[in-house]
Amino acid sequence: MLFSDCMISSASDMEKAIRAAGIIPFFRNGIPGFSVQDLTRPGYWFDDGDDVLGPWDWKIDCLLSGDIAYGKFLCGGKAAFATLPFYRELANLRRATTQPDDDGKRIMTRLLDQGSITIREIRSLLGVKKSAADAALSRLQHQCRVVTGVIERVHNGPDQTYKGWQVSTFCTPESLFLNDDALRTSHTPEQSHAFLSDHLLRISGGSLSPRQIQKLLK
Repeated sequence: MLFSDCMISSASDMEKAIRAAGIIPFFRNGIPGFSVQDLTRPGYWFDDGDDVLGPWDWKIDCLLSGDIAYGKFLCGGKAAFATLPFYRELANLRRATTQPDDDGKRIMTRLLDQGSITIREIRSLLGVKKSAADAALSRLQHQCRVVTGVIERVHNGPDQTYKGWQVSTFCTPESLFLNDDALRTSHTPEQSHAFLSDHLLRISGGSLSPRQIQKLLK
């Protein structure tokens, strides 16, 4: 990868790597070197030790930048980051080829009415268990209709210790980017796909195959 020198050992490193990539999965995905996990220096990945918060915590700082989206929108619905120019094209592609199901429509109606929603509110709205609520939310994230909005660190115990536990609130991409026209593009869905494919091919130095690109964008 052309940005493989963007090794991550801090929140600022992580933001730089995301911006260098433009769009990138959080976890390893079968394409060597192309994930936040792959770019994280040894000892800093969030499960390497109790004293290391790592990328799982640093994603909060990245979201605060205001122009980075985080959600389950790459590799068939896996966690990923994208800066606005690339998320815009992905949203143009996905929204043209997918539609919310009945549960998704109910979530979107509530979300648009109140501005944000939590997984607990989705469970109550749909009358389902957490796994089903997570699945419904994941589908909307994959369709680029919902992203992670605010992530709050949870402090517990008499010393209010933070050990990586977080609570997320979800919103529309337009709300995240504070612009109703943030996702507007002159591209057709086919042109958006070509734009993303060409970008991924370029940052990989031409090493990605059409099949690998399709797997990332599916």
